[in-house]
Amino acid sequence: MRKLCPNVDHENGLDTVLEVPIPEEMFTNMGTNAALRWRNLRALMKAQSAANTNVNNGKSSSHLSATSNNEFMALLKLVGTPLIPFQVHLDLTFNFSVRDYSIEASTAKYIVHQYVAAAGGQAALNSVNSMYAVGQVKMLGSGMQQGEDSVQMKGKCEVGGFVLWQKNPDLWYLELVVSGYKISAGSDGKVAWNQSSSQPSHANRGPPRPLRRFFQGLDPRHTANLFECAVCIGERTVNQEDCFILKLETASELLRSQSTSHVEIVHHTIWGYFSQRTGLLIQFEDTKLIKMKAGKRNEVFWETSIASTIEDYQYVDNINIAHSGRTTARLHRYGETLNHRRKIEENWRIEEVDFNICGLSMDSFLPPAEMKRDTSHTGEREAGEN
Repeated sequence: MRKLCPNVDHENGLDTVLEVPIPEEMFTNMGTNAALRWRNLRALMKAQSAANTNVNNGKSSSHLSATSNNEFMALLKLVGTPLIPFQVHLDLTFNFSVRDYSIEASTAKYIVHQYVAAAGGQAALNSVNSMYAVGQVKMLGSGMQQGEDSVQMKGKCEVGGFVLWQKNPDLWYLELVVSGYKISAGSDGKVAWNQSSSQPSHANRGPPRPLRRFFQGLDPRHTANLFECAVCIGERTVNQEDCFILKLETASELLRSQSTSHVEIVHHTIWGYFSQRTGLLIQFEDTKLIKMKAGKRNEVFWETSIASTIEDYQYVDNINIAHSGRTTARLHRYGETLNHRRKIEENWRIEEVDFNICGLSMDSFLPPAEMKRDTSHTGEREAGEN
């Protein structure tokens, strides 16, 4: 990962630290020679000036098979910054009686206890009050295709990097740069928000919620507390690992708090696949169905299904963290005359993780000053952001 940009104007000048480290492959693709690459990288640091111009002018884009730059940014949000519908508290407290729960719920709690032990133990996880992570991503997408046929991936792979900060409780901030386009998202403990170069910042409806990326083996505390209230629904083999399946359904009142007058979240279901051999999370899935009013009688449905396979667990300060994996997002739009599908794949790798960051204050998680709470959304933006 490249973290510094040299001072090309002054030979003896200090290097500039990149806000978001980028992969060497992304830097290489920025130009045909070193001088051009540095100039393009510097332009990227200045709010992606070239990219913003194209985005704001609405010019066409070939990234992830998108038909416009605005659509590409919406797809980046769909895969890069989706949220989980639940508020998840980070303090681990396991005090329950088996007699107070059903067999399915008691089994799930036992599986979560085994997961906590495999991830490093309750004492080690509770000792964490903040986290920092740097990673790289490679994305590939399909166009929006008609009918029930299998969706075909096409185009070139888009490369990027991200930096993620998190602090107890409910504070987090993500910056993601892919192919010169940047999106950011965060939570200040009161509201979750996101912004991009093509759209103004806005707040998500409902209480603050965690980033889905935390549950891709990156934060065991989030994962353990999320599935503490799940039920065990069976077993399945995933990546040649026999796994227990834990399932969570979002309560109807929580869905209503995240819906609007024109957009109704019908359901949002989460599954976790935990290895019977190691106790670790092997796959994380969630499916969300949204109903949108397209007229007096017409309704359009958007179903988003995202599945993440999680690999390469390594200990960092006695906590077992996944360092790579693949996320596949499937988007299905249907209605009276509609039946469209598309797919986006993201291969991700964690390059750095650290805990208990000194000097990380509330100021690091403040939302943009111009942010306004949205009351309605449209199209793929709504499908990917809520």
